[in-house]
Amino acid sequence: MDFYRIQDKIISWQKIEKVLQKALLMRSKGLSQQEVAEKLNIDRTFISRLESIGELRKGQSIACVGFPVKNKEEIENILRREGVDHILLMTEEERQNFIKERSGRELLNELMDLIARFRSFDVVICIGSDERIKLMEGVLTGQVISVEIGTSPITEDKWVDPQEIEKILRMLKNAR
Repeated sequence: MDFYRIQDKIISWQKIEKVLQKALLMRSKGLSQQEVAEKLNIDRTFISRLESIGELRKGQSIACVGFPVKNKEEIENILRREGVDHILLMTEEERQNFIKERSGRELLNELMDLIARFRSFDVVICIGSDERIKLMEGVLTGQVISVEIGTSPITEDKWVDPQEIEKILRMLKNAR
């Protein structure tokens, strides 16, 4: 346990951590700042400041799906660095393996799960062929931002411009 002596008080880090975790858990379950403050006997402004200190991103939930991406790792790093919530990028080889390793039923079920997951995001950045992008725009409910990398069918990995991805993410950040 970590203890701190501050003048004539002894402070328990564990006690502080427990109260902070409780406060954030209650807020994530939908309680207002005032309700949490009253239940934990702390100031509402403290709850507000606590949230500000830990805030990583405000606003829209963002996902990215794309294939076949030649510079997959580079694009994933940019997306992660910018706090994108869900990333699914594949090379052509990974895409082919995804299809080959599943029965028809398994493939259909997994695709339906993926569609449902991506429909839960406010914004989805779609990287792919003209036809795949049209398909994604048709099945997704949120805003779709398209990054076309070729005409369908694409059978080889395509380079995705990292600056274009960064530009899209800056635009989304500024729109909040």
